[in-house]
Amino acid sequence: MDRFRAMKVFVAVADAGSLSAAARELGEPLANVSRLLAQLEAELGSILIERTTRRMALTDAGRDYLKACRQAMETLDAAEGRIAGQAEHLSGEIAVTAPVSFGRLHVLPILAEFLAAYPRIDTRLVLIDRNVDLLDEDIDLAVRIGELADSGLLALRAGTLRLVTCAAPDLLKRDGTPAAPADLAGRDCIAFSGMQGARWVFKSRLHGRKSVRVHPRLTVNTADAAIDAAIAGLGITRVLSYQAEAAIRAGWLKEILPRFEDTPIPIHLVYRATRSDNPRVQRLVALAAERLRTRHQPRNTKLTTMTG
Repeated sequence: MDRFRAMKVFVAVADAGSLSAAARELGEPLANVSRLLAQLEAELGSILIERTTRRMALTDAGRDYLKACRQAMETLDAAEGRIAGQAEHLSGEIAVTAPVSFGRLHVLPILAEFLAAYPRIDTRLVLIDRNVDLLDEDIDLAVRIGELADSGLLALRAGTLRLVTCAAPDLLKRDGTPAAPADLAGRDCIAFSGMQGARWVFKSRLHGRKSVRVHPRLTVNTADAAIDAAIAGLGITRVLSYQAEAAIRAGWLKEILPRFEDTPIPIHLVYRATRSDNPRVQRLVALAAERLRTRHQPRNTKLTTMTG
């Protein structure tokens, strides 16, 4: 049995969810895919995928072996890339994940530039407002906003954001502009559940930490909805600086209380140590770091390892 070929078949079946879909993806006859999977399970002495006429599911052993297969395949892929000297002729696929709004506004343009420079590379972009497991989801590079938890991944700081409190100019003209965070307590506010809910905490070097419980006249689950509601005059909202940037620039919203909030929120590029010497990942990390630093002005840039 060709062990590496069988591993590729197993990974394809796990990703596709069926033998027939994996066969189409691999360009292999269905009989070959079924035979290689069965041979691999026999060799290992364990069932990797439970198969019925209606569904397929990874066993516990299958989930463990899938991670091992991905690691082995990506290590071999990186080694082949180095040996082949692909510096000017990079090819293959790279998978990236980022928060939905930030990814659409700031990561997608970087990927467009990257793909134009490397026409033989294909990219899969996963926009989702939660941290995905890079190994489980077969992701090469993640863009993450905020402080990072320990995870054993490599992280390159590539910019900073900040929180912005803002409201429609007409609302501020009618009800007055708050002079301090405490003034928000009696005002209608729009709470973004992905941010801080009904308690807003302001942090600055000069004024220290100020916490205020606001009245959420409206609570939404996306920053775009919070901004649209604020533009409509429904209340004061608080979002990340990039999310409100266009509306503030257009004059639809006005920032308030900026001197009470100057704490930087880091942007990181996160990737697995096993991908650090992959030429595709190296080139994309370098480009993304340069573009994001220029756009978001970090306080400092350093490479760290999130151990754990």
